[in-house]
Amino acid sequence: MLRHFTLAYVLATAVAGRANGQTASVAATAPATEHSPTAPPAQPAAPTVYFTAHEMPAFPGGDAALLKFLASKLHYPAAALDRSLSGKVYLTFTVDPEGRLHDPHVVRGLGFGLDDEALRLVRLMPWWNPGKINGQPVWVTLTMPIAFRAL
Repeated sequence: MLRHFTLAYVLATAVAGRANGQTASVAATAPATEHSPTAPPAQPAAPTVYFTAHEMPAFPGGDAALLKFLASKLHYPAAALDRSLSGKVYLTFTVDPEGRLHDPHVVRGLGFGLDDEALRLVRLMPWWNPGKINGQPVWVTLTMPIAFRAL
């Protein structure tokens, strides 16, 4: 009976804490038996992801190399050309400590195939130079525009 009261109290406290704008986590543990371990298996800690760093991630060769890469790989979608559509597609992605790009997605797009083309370009990019804090490579999330101009 005491266990039910304690769990109910913990749940009520957690709900009251969320109502006050606090966060609470509740972990119910069963008593150890010979079939259940006493401690849950350790989960790897999620890496800290920064939005700014002392040294920001950079395309290998700098901005000039990035523009050259984009110009050489870009295929303007026919649907956008038919409408003479120009503008910028904003993408976000995360650069890991090795320089690989993770989870690219469109933040603000234009449609008519331009969003898909911008994603394709990011997925084709080589590994970047990673961002660094105090000289140590870290995970950094970037938002980058890719400009499209119909001629």
